[in-house]
Amino acid sequence: MEPYTTTHLVFFSPTHTSAKIARAVGEGIGMGRRIETDLTLDEGTSPILINDALTVIAVPVYGGRVAPIALQRLKRLKGHNAPVILLTIYGNRDYEDALVELRDTAVELGFTPLSAGAFIGEHSYSRPNMPVAAGRPDADDLQKAEQFGRKSLKKLQESTFPLPSFFIKGNIPYKPLPAGNNATPVCNDLCYACGNCIEVCPTHAIYLSADGSQIETIAERCIRCCACVKECPTGARIFDSPFTAILHEKFSARREPETFL
Repeated sequence: MEPYTTTHLVFFSPTHTSAKIARAVGEGIGMGRRIETDLTLDEGTSPILINDALTVIAVPVYGGRVAPIALQRLKRLKGHNAPVILLTIYGNRDYEDALVELRDTAVELGFTPLSAGAFIGEHSYSRPNMPVAAGRPDADDLQKAEQFGRKSLKKLQESTFPLPSFFIKGNIPYKPLPAGNNATPVCNDLCYACGNCIEVCPTHAIYLSADGSQIETIAERCIRCCACVKECPTGARIFDSPFTAILHEKFSARREPETFL
């Protein structure tokens, strides 16, 4: 197969976990030219053309599926002669059908799957007193992601076109998406309306009140990624969900990445 010289990383990463894994895989690939497309805050609609590049797509898992907003933004991609490494990042519970869904979406967009991996990131609902995969991806996760990048490149270099199909764990039809709710993070008395949460919200659901005195949230736009909670400099942004305790109780045991080549 003709050697590729460019790696193109694409990710949706409100709390930076998907970006960290994508970049670690990119380090493992080690090509001299690397392009990044960060869709986290990008609500554009124009097509994103990816030609003749080994592509890495990394997205978070919500309820065993690809996060809907991530899936929506990926639809802008158009791949040509672009083998793709598929990555889902989940919060230590399960990724279920997300990798299969990501594979099917990538194929529809013109990419050719090369390999796939499910990695662990700190759950968006994790809290200091009830941690769920706190601090992940950690050094061990990133090392495994780099190794996976090297293995994926080796597979590409040793393959002939068309690339062979390979097994990815998951089901078709995909599991139903969990029902939405209107719960959102809120601000307590420590908030001084600095606006950090406004800047990091991937759906622009947060805004400053007309008089500039407090932070407001559009519940219908909130995806509960909790980027605003994790980035608040004073700890004033909070999200008290009963699911945090459930996740902490049932899914605290360390899970390890799973990869498919």
